[in-house]
Amino acid sequence: MNDHPSLALATFAANLQYDAIPPAVVERTVNLYVDWFASALGGKGARPVETIAQFARAARGAGAGAADGPCEVLIDRTRTTPYFAAMVNGASSHFVEQDDVHNGSVLHPATVVFPVVLALAQATGASGKEFIAAVVAGYEVGIRVGEFLGRSHYRVFHTTGTAGTLAAAAAAGRLLKLDPNRMLDAFGSAGTQASGLWEFLRDAADSKQLHTAMAAANGLMAAQLAAAGFRGAQRILEGAQGMAAGMSSDADPARLVDRLGTRWAIHETSFKYHASCRHTHPAADALLAVIGQEKLAATDIASVVTHVHQGAIDVLGSVDVPRTVHQAKFDMGSVLGLVATRGYAGVEEFERDFAAPEVADFRARVRMELDDEVDRAYPQRWIGKVSVTTHDGRELHARVEDPKGDPGNTLSRDEIAGKFVRLATFSQAASAAEMPALLGRAWGIAQSVKVGSVFGESASYV
Repeated sequence: MNDHPSLALATFAANLQYDAIPPAVVERTVNLYVDWFASALGGKGARPVETIAQFARAARGAGAGAADGPCEVLIDRTRTTPYFAAMVNGASSHFVEQDDVHNGSVLHPATVVFPVVLALAQATGASGKEFIAAVVAGYEVGIRVGEFLGRSHYRVFHTTGTAGTLAAAAAAGRLLKLDPNRMLDAFGSAGTQASGLWEFLRDAADSKQLHTAMAAANGLMAAQLAAAGFRGAQRILEGAQGMAAGMSSDADPARLVDRLGTRWAIHETSFKYHASCRHTHPAADALLAVIGQEKLAATDIASVVTHVHQGAIDVLGSVDVPRTVHQAKFDMGSVLGLVATRGYAGVEEFERDFAAPEVADFRARVRMELDDEVDRAYPQRWIGKVSVTTHDGRELHARVEDPKGDPGNTLSRDEIAGKFVRLATFSQAASAAEMPALLGRAWGIAQSVKVGSVFGESASYV
């Protein structure tokens, strides 16, 4: 199947068994699930998310009540169909900018994979082991598709909206037990719907949540259609008029089948520490290192140069003066301003202080500069480098090899649990009294005989 990489990838996803997944990868998958759950709860109350949820409720039609369907909408604990649950949960988990990211593909896999797998698992009564296998299939496919599409793709397209649709289809197809040929059909139907453009950043538009909502929902639909016999393009990725032909100038088909079954790309996925675009994290951590080492205050700093890769400039360069909290998360100066004045760029800090005078003042002292070493290492490695000039004339430099949350500097389970509590508290999606039980059930997902309500409510998912 070397001459048909799409089929090889589909075959891997269709045939993946839980017992073939190393225990360390299973543990990582559970950690990523808890991390995603936190972000999904964190989106409650966000206007773009609530708008998509309202659309989903209306699309269900009159008479669709809170218990009408087997699948939970996490922001309001209503129930609906798999399609609409995946849509809303996909939107909500991408809002607070704390969902995971895979460096090499520049893909946020959790926000398109977990909404689909949770919805279908609840609808079919799948076991925890089947849940894990489907998630791993989705990550392995989505990451490789993102790597295949390359750096040229990411300059214009939001990879989580494009490659993410394939990730969702693979995860859904695995849970629906599609054979390799039907999985390939699912890939074809997913790829022809794949979309998501970065232009929204210039206008502080709401498109980012729409990208993940539709990647999850359309990927799920593609797999369900394939299960019913609907045919999809057989070479949607590498074909003459496929995704690469229209969306990339540096696509590499070999990346689609890179060490399938031996390289577990899900284990390479990073957690997000700061509540901002991941492109800001390396510089933020490097600035924190300078501040800590030199015991600086924000007012001691005259200017900061962040030495970045081109991808950071492409994404973050669209924002000048942010008008919204979400747009501030894509502005290097705002993120570094929060880090310098507050010590952390978290959800509360953004919500409360992104436009504070001292943050705005610091923002004006930050600029990005393309760095050849950093750019050559990207996207496999996201090196953080800053040069700081103080008001008393000192030139200070710092470098971070592994930003907080990367595999080489990962979050512990205690840190993930702390993040869960922080995000659920921020959005008021769960009470303090509920959180221990919510976390306990989430940590135990792999041992579940049948995946049911994440909130512990009695239900029959058959």
